[in-house]
Amino acid sequence: MRTITTCFMVALMVPSIPLTAQTANRGTAEFATGLQFGYAAGFSIQAHGIAAGFAQGFPLRTRLGIGYAAVNPGQALDARRVFINNNTNGTPEERGRVWNFKLDLLFPVDVLSLRRAYAFGGVHHARFNGNFKFVGGNEDFDVRSSHWGFGGGLEAYFGVSSRVDMVITGGLEYFFASTLTAHDTAYSPDGDSVNPREDYTYADADAAVGQPKLAPNLLLGFSYRF
Repeated sequence: MRTITTCFMVALMVPSIPLTAQTANRGTAEFATGLQFGYAAGFSIQAHGIAAGFAQGFPLRTRLGIGYAAVNPGQALDARRVFINNNTNGTPEERGRVWNFKLDLLFPVDVLSLRRAYAFGGVHHARFNGNFKFVGGNEDFDVRSSHWGFGGGLEAYFGVSSRVDMVITGGLEYFFASTLTAHDTAYSPDGDSVNPREDYTYADADAAVGQPKLAPNLLLGFSYRF
């Protein structure tokens, strides 16, 4: 996890490196970094780096992004029954998070009379962690999953200064079903489960936790062009 996060942070820092003489001579390359806040299956903060005009004749903008969202992890008592045991003692506390890594391509579009609007789409990868703690019940466990998916939407830019833009993004992400794991128990979409509790199935585990599935995005932030 640290390795993946480090790679993406390096990718976001690349635009700050001075351009080579070859790029400067070409005069068409553009780099930008940005930060956005909003809703993505929960309160989310997202950072990205964008490169455009770096390859002759390539019309698309390329964006690498990383996002963090605080999400509803699911139903604590249901998760405990499916993954741990049938005890109900203790006061449940729960929290969930999703790390989201994105590679998108952006294409300029003419829509709603917006001067600078882009349609985008790409491959996304999400890592979910739901923590369930039963205070006084001696139970504290995590449910984890990792998902590939894709997303798309519309993005509009509004100039604030010669280098700073306000950015509004609306979109939708879809993630494929994946194995849910907690302690020594795992439930897979193909039915190949490990140490399942009683007669519970993947459908029961899926209903108990809030793993990424279909996630609308609505974000607002700023972008800085180099």
